[in-house]
Amino acid sequence: NLWRVLEDRGLAQPIDGFIGDDPLAQGYTPALLSLGRFNDTQYALATSASTLVMYVNPALVEQAGGSMDNFPDTFDGVIELAAKIDALGEGTDGVWIAPHDWRYQSLLGSHGGRPMTADEADITFDGPEGIAAAGLYQRFAKEAGMETYSENDARQAFPAGTLGIMFESSSLQTRFSEGAGDKFHVTVKPLPIAAADRSKVYFPTGGSAIVMLAKDDARQKAAWDYMAFVTGPEGQKIIVENTGYAPANAKVIEDKSYLGDFYASNPNALVAHTQVANFAGPWYAYPGAEGVAATDLIAASLVEVTEGADPEATIKDLAETLRGLLGMK
Repeated sequence: NLWRVLEDRGLAQPIDGFIGDDPLAQGYTPALLSLGRFNDTQYALATSASTLVMYVNPALVEQAGGSMDNFPDTFDGVIELAAKIDALGEGTDGVWIAPHDWRYQSLLGSHGGRPMTADEADITFDGPEGIAAAGLYQRFAKEAGMETYSENDARQAFPAGTLGIMFESSSLQTRFSEGAGDKFHVTVKPLPIAAADRSKVYFPTGGSAIVMLAKDDARQKAAWDYMAFVTGPEGQKIIVENTGYAPANAKVIEDKSYLGDFYASNPNALVAHTQVANFAGPWYAYPGAEGVAATDLIAASLVEVTEGADPEATIKDLAETLRGLLGMK
């Protein structure tokens, strides 16, 4: 979400001409291209990606009477199951998600909403989608007993076997699997989709991107040759096999000659990586000098909602505050 700083300063160069007229044939899906696109111009290409997924402890699911073969794919179902896990007692918790801008944007995108208009002239998360997304925080707490863990505590609780379902970055698969060891088999499930129209769904994507800074023709050609390799199937294969990130090229997933063996032994990675290929979207960075302050205010509002504040009133007040802070009104 930081390449926009280079675009704002006039440093990142447009690369549409290098990509050509058939990006899909090169493995660049519309979802993946959206990560580096602004004002209908391509400035960056993703080199690694992660989205929000559900990490699940199958042992706790089964103890609570659930089934991994019939794991819920709706937020209602997840909350119902989490409540049963929480009811097991003995220090066991059902579900956790951080009060954080990126996580909130993910829930918002699941409902088909967006944080801002395309031209970044106004806030849009104060519509029904954003209110419903914030409301999930309160439901997790009220209906499923979500505790107010710190992020560090939650990241220790899950591999320790005391947390049933955790909404976290797909880049943490290796860390959690190694932490759980033989205690239980960490399983990854995709984020539920709440929107009726799946074409509106997007999951804000973390990771890294590459931009072209060179301006003369010879250097631009050399830069593009490197960019094409890093973001192409061979470069992405190297990145995936050496990190916890998903590939930013669909051909790596579709053509089993690249990562077929890797996915056969890492089914969790395939779940997370398929989600990236299908629903990756930009991690919106709020514009201006107060952009970081805006994310802090979002986190504080999510804490308020979790603790019982009215989701609609809180989100609408937050939106008005950000409009003033960011000079949108």
